[in-house]
Amino acid sequence: MEFSIATLLANFSEDKLIAPKILEKKLAPDEDSARKFQVALDALERVGLLEKDKGRYRRIEQEGMVEAKLRCSSKGFCFAIQDVEGAEDVYIRESHLSTAWNGDRVLVKVIKEGSRRRSPEGEVYVILERANPSVLARVKQTKTGYWAVPLDDRLLFELELLNDDEELAGAVDHLVHVEVQRYPIGIHRPVGKVIQILGSDAEEADDLDIVCCKHDLLRSFSHRVSQEAEAIPAKPKKPDLKQRIDLREVFTFSFEPDLGNPEFSVMSKDSPNPTRSHVDHAFSLEKLKSGDWQVGIHLADPGHYITPDSALDREARKRGVSVFLADKLIPIFPESLSCDRLALLPDQERLTLSILVTLTEVGEIAEFEIRPSIIQVNHLLSYRQAQDILDDTQTVDPDLSSRLENLLEVSRLVRHLREQRGAFELNLLDTHRHFDDEGELGPMVTSAFYPAHSMVAELVILANQLVTSHLNALGLPAIYRAQPGPEVDDVAELVKLSNHLGCDFELKDEEEIQPIDFQNFVKALSASQAERVLTYLLEESLKPAVHSTTPKPHFGLSLDCYSHCTSPLSRYTDFQMLRVLKSLFEEGRDRRSTRSKEQVDLGHSDCHDKVNWNVLPPDLQADLEAQFGQLVVHLSERESVAADAEEDLEGLKKTGFMKERTGQVFTGLITGVQSYGFFVEIELESPGGNQIRVEGLVHVSSLKDDWYEYRSRQQTLVGRKNRNQYRLGDNVEVQVKSVDYYRQQIDLVAIGGGSEAGDEPDESFNF
Repeated sequence: MEFSIATLLANFSEDKLIAPKILEKKLAPDEDSARKFQVALDALERVGLLEKDKGRYRRIEQEGMVEAKLRCSSKGFCFAIQDVEGAEDVYIRESHLSTAWNGDRVLVKVIKEGSRRRSPEGEVYVILERANPSVLARVKQTKTGYWAVPLDDRLLFELELLNDDEELAGAVDHLVHVEVQRYPIGIHRPVGKVIQILGSDAEEADDLDIVCCKHDLLRSFSHRVSQEAEAIPAKPKKPDLKQRIDLREVFTFSFEPDLGNPEFSVMSKDSPNPTRSHVDHAFSLEKLKSGDWQVGIHLADPGHYITPDSALDREARKRGVSVFLADKLIPIFPESLSCDRLALLPDQERLTLSILVTLTEVGEIAEFEIRPSIIQVNHLLSYRQAQDILDDTQTVDPDLSSRLENLLEVSRLVRHLREQRGAFELNLLDTHRHFDDEGELGPMVTSAFYPAHSMVAELVILANQLVTSHLNALGLPAIYRAQPGPEVDDVAELVKLSNHLGCDFELKDEEEIQPIDFQNFVKALSASQAERVLTYLLEESLKPAVHSTTPKPHFGLSLDCYSHCTSPLSRYTDFQMLRVLKSLFEEGRDRRSTRSKEQVDLGHSDCHDKVNWNVLPPDLQADLEAQFGQLVVHLSERESVAADAEEDLEGLKKTGFMKERTGQVFTGLITGVQSYGFFVEIELESPGGNQIRVEGLVHVSSLKDDWYEYRSRQQTLVGRKNRNQYRLGDNVEVQVKSVDYYRQQIDLVAIGGGSEAGDEPDESFNF
């Protein structure tokens, strides 16, 4: 069954009856899924979520029902976390889970209202979408057969295994990947099948296997998807060029991320790229007679070939975003497309959507236009190569060198404009910057491995910004990227702590935090000895960026609305945004009515103040809005899964690296202090010669020399007798005590360092 209950319900509304045959064609293309589709419809009608009227269905909204995602503890109780910002979490007892598991998306019926001290209480009414199609587990043998015990102690069940006894006999106590064959039904336990034996324990298993199994990352494509991919031509045909501007003679260059780059993994600096990454966009740059610059940002156009609800489209939607695991790429489209036939590679004709921006000599945007186009890239550079050219350490075509230098100049102008509106940057080691934009945090990160990457990022963010403003001005649907501002109280506490650590800074307005406040804060931090730890705390105060169907501010970039569209081969959000542009060019109305003589250019920025009619046909507009409404939560979750998987792999590599150093002594930096201990970041060199940072915990119980008080406001543990303190930002000598490889926990023991405490009153806790 390719569809979930959540996907099915999202197609229904209270005010419109839907014929099931329409949805069946869309969601259940084969006989088996069609049968399950009808079973699901009948079940939803019985539980009162759908109402049938003359063979068609409508959604019934029930009072006291909320949609949420389950977050469970190993002790059995769970909370249903709603997607609506500010909404209360709903407490759910184990007896009210109705066979739902940690991570599942559910409909919860509130059975007891909350109070000032207690959360509302509820019970799972319907499981909308299962989050665990497979699990990592250990095999155990009992009198009744073989069972799989999940490693994640928040999954409160065991699975009966269907494999042959001979196959499982040698797997007892081994780490295995189990595919769920049947979820629990009534009194019947779940059933699974071992699809891969990973090893006798986590350390023996391959890191990549562990991460892919843990996060259910698919490393291959179905036969049907592969067939559709192979049917896409390697070169555009003459009919494909209709209504496209021909830019094949324009000098164009593209950039390829270094997947083996030590900034992205703990691999050797000289590790080769075993697979090619996506090349979603290319650039051109021309100096106009007026003295202005015309920058071209050219985006791959997969939407010309991949039709909605095709097997390729459904697979990309399910995956959501490409995942970068060290030097391994797990794409949303088969690599034959995303890294070859549709990628903007040199000397290949490619269909694109081009954003042509005219910038004045001081970097102001004079005008821009968006056009379907065809280009032919002249050069493909890695960021390492681009940086070598800019540093004059590599001899190349003088024309290419000159254009790169001009592109760098233009990117600096764009950066200046971004800073003027209040956007800020964080000085962090950005280990997961795979997309040429602002990254996961929201603001730009300045310490990218190659400055050439930041050069490209400025122009990519500009392209995202302009496309968003164009769609918003024309009233077209979009998937926006929104980032709320941080909580005022959190930032106020951070300011107090920074002053305590010697960074003199004050908020101009304590009632509302603005991006310019963070910009000024970052500048103040740069002169502080505690810059690194305060930057970490500044990072923690930021709220995550999420997808939205309504335009909302983006705090890190200081924009009123923003979205992603520049990586259509690797993010489904971007792919969908380009589909809106495709609809605009093919079906958009360029005049108020057929009788009107005045028409506008829907691809040009000068139409923004002239359009006061519905540009797209009403049915198409409504269809796109409904699609995006279904997508935003799913795509945000997929991006979260990708980030977790990348961090997991990095964590396993670092943990394995430190396991070999158990007993060794290092000097580290205290990056966090809690009542139970303090975190220490150790900077050291990996086998490949790269600098990596590893964090471990010194538990307060290991501090045997004194009783320690926790001073929360100063982020300090202070000895009651010896007055020794372990304070945020202090250097400390630690010994590696033990390492839990699978949980990625490093336990340290302090053997020296810290500082002398003063007599500063504070709320304290004794240990």
